[in-house]
Amino acid sequence: MSEFGCYGCVLLLVVLGLSAGSCSGLGTFGFDIHHRYSEHVKRILPVDELPVKGSPEYYSAMVRRDKIIKGRRLATASDQTPVTFLGGNETYLFESLGHLHYANVSVGTPALSFLVALDTGSSLFWLPCDCLSCVLGFKLSNGQEIDFNIYSPNTSSTSSKVPCGSAVCKQQGKCFSSHSDCLYQVNYLSSGTSSTGVLVEDILYLTTDDDKTRPVEANITFGCGKVQTGSFLLGGAPNGLFGLGMDDVSVPSILAKEKLASNAFSMCFGRDGIGRISFGDKGSSDQGETPFNLRQSHPTYNVSITQINVGENAGDLVFNAIFDSGTSFTYLNDPAYTLISDSFNAKALEKRHAINSSDLPFKYCYERSSNQTGIKYPAVYLTMKGGDPFLVNNPIIETIQPGRNVDCLGVVKSNNENIIGQNFMTGYRIVFDREKMVLGWKASDCYNIEASNTLPVDPPAIPPAVAVNPEAAAGSGNGSDNSKASPTLTNQSHWLKTLLYALTVALIPFFGLV
Repeated sequence: MSEFGCYGCVLLLVVLGLSAGSCSGLGTFGFDIHHRYSEHVKRILPVDELPVKGSPEYYSAMVRRDKIIKGRRLATASDQTPVTFLGGNETYLFESLGHLHYANVSVGTPALSFLVALDTGSSLFWLPCDCLSCVLGFKLSNGQEIDFNIYSPNTSSTSSKVPCGSAVCKQQGKCFSSHSDCLYQVNYLSSGTSSTGVLVEDILYLTTDDDKTRPVEANITFGCGKVQTGSFLLGGAPNGLFGLGMDDVSVPSILAKEKLASNAFSMCFGRDGIGRISFGDKGSSDQGETPFNLRQSHPTYNVSITQINVGENAGDLVFNAIFDSGTSFTYLNDPAYTLISDSFNAKALEKRHAINSSDLPFKYCYERSSNQTGIKYPAVYLTMKGGDPFLVNNPIIETIQPGRNVDCLGVVKSNNENIIGQNFMTGYRIVFDREKMVLGWKASDCYNIEASNTLPVDPPAIPPAVAVNPEAAAGSGNGSDNSKASPTLTNQSHWLKTLLYALTVALIPFFGLV
């Protein structure tokens, strides 16, 4: 309990520090990212309905979510000035909102803040907007309600609708005329999960991350999401989704086209749940690299893996996989799934746990005694096309079982795409270089910085924890305080301040129960 409580204090100081800086762009851009099922967010959307973190139901819920939706300045070889998001680029893993990474982004005039999920598996950035069917906010376990900001083109003086005649409009066949509003609809992998609305343009606020901070205002195209369905109404990306894919409509593509950043970005996945994201970051000369496999119809961050190594066992097997930050765990088809699982199981020293098929989504789990801090497991690494190795820093998922501790290999058998999820990316800065068309990676704790206007904090051993559930899923509304129009860090919206305060307060009872 004391370790968790201490971390809550450290987190409180970090969160308060985020609201005390100054906003002052060209080159590399970054912003805060947060994990979607993290206990941070979980406490704020009624907790009673969520599975306990670490329980079989908890991981089963995250796998179901995966099937639905498929930092501070780091040292870099780039000569361009790095840029972060408005409030700095400290990032957090929100396990309670889908085990995804989230970002606080500020859009419009006056600037409103939104907590958006980051997804390299899709391209469109959309926000809840003039809602007919959206999640409107959070409800704390004590009954207190916190409203989300809801975007509206009518309340932002810098907003404009994208007409059907625009080159970015992909739904021109459904337009009444070239001057009509451009409609969009994105359907995600799970049936019934989608976002529908109209495309708009407005300002996304960024700032340089150096000693002479200066603001950068990027005019971007994004979705005014009027109707969300499926998992978006159940806690997945409740306040917007930030697509980072390769299509022209994605923010990385827009920033590169407008010469505000190089056509690359990086995401760092810290072991402690803290991460970073930077636009324009091309990584470093000593990173591992492998080329993307491009499909003209639907380009993704797809790479080729030529070998799987588990301990001393090496299996030569060529297959493709997508690196997707919007997926919690790693999903493999056969024969890759069987190869890695059987090889891992053959090397495991602990007793294999008898799994009820209705309990855990993982099939290779092992029991450890109460005095064990973890199981011993063989090294797992992938050899990428080109020969560079990718070590999986921690392939184990710790679970809670009645009367015993059970650790599982965090790989799920897939029925379609091979996906390298964020659990395999932990401990790395992953570089998505769309100029060179390569994926890069380098081991990082996500605290290695050249310069920063944010106080560094040593990462604790245990990631943050809080809980959240959607409050409402229909209607329209805006719980924001629009009276503070200046997009500066000290003038963030009332909603963001309230949310950060609620997250901090929520840590106290949570850690008291651990």
